[in-house]
Order: sequence, then structure tokens, then C-alpha cells
Amino acid sequence: MNDIDAWVWWLVGAAALGIPLVVTAMPEFGMLAVGAVAAAVVSALGFDTVIQVLTFVIVSVALIAVVRPIAARHGRQRPQLATGVEALKGRQAVVLERVDASGGRIKLAGEVWSARALDTGRAYEVGQEVDVVDIEGATAIVL
Repeated sequence: MNDIDAWVWWLVGAAALGIPLVVTAMPEFGMLAVGAVAAAVVSALGFDTVIQVLTFVIVSVALIAVVRPIAARHGRQRPQLATGVEALKGRQAVVLERVDASGGRIKLAGEVWSARALDTGRAYEVGQEVDVVDIEGATAIVL
């Protein structure tokens, strides 16, 4: 064991930290692995053990402190391109059959949809333009 240089042990440690990164998908293990690679580089340059450990700790903590908040912020963002039902909300439609609280039909995005009015006391007549505020199942809620 004494014949193996310290930088090799740091690389072994980096590889060992890569295994739980892949298995658990926790990016913190990857950041620790990068810290171990940095310590291996410092070791290969001939610095002593204290500097190697400090490099590992500083690089790992810096990555965790910088990368985690950025990743958390990106994880909270909504997709910029709405698809499916979400893409239909907020669009305008044309009334094909009278729409009131009990139902009706509209033409939305080139398709015929069943619809009902959000305001139970309101009715929309044929040819009128309405705004889609929500989709419940296969029924558009209009205003």
C-alpha cells in the first residue's frame, strides 16, 4: 500500500463517490468526487496531505454552496413551453352551440370541445368569442 501514490487514492475515492452519484442521482456525490479529483491534482503536484485535504474540502464545499442553489432555482421554474391541456388555457375560442353553466360547444384550437361557463349566471351565444380559463377532463371552462 505504501507503493501507491496519494493521488491514486484520491482518484479511487473520486470513483467511489461516483457510484452513489449514479445509483442515487444525488448531485452532491458528484461535487464531492470533483473535490477528490482536485485533491488528486494537488497531490500529483507534490503538495502535502494537509493541503490535499484542504483542497478536497474547499472545492467540495464551494461546489455544493454554488451549484445547489442554482439547481434548486432551475427545479422550481415552470417550463417555458406549455404543452397539452396547459397550452389551451388562456386561449380564445368561438362558441358553436350556446354555452351556459350546464354546457355547450366551442371551437378551440381547430377542434370542437364541450364547454361550460365559469359564471353560472352567464350564457354565451353562437359566434361569440370566449376565453378558456381551465380544462376539466374533456370540458373547457370559459369566461
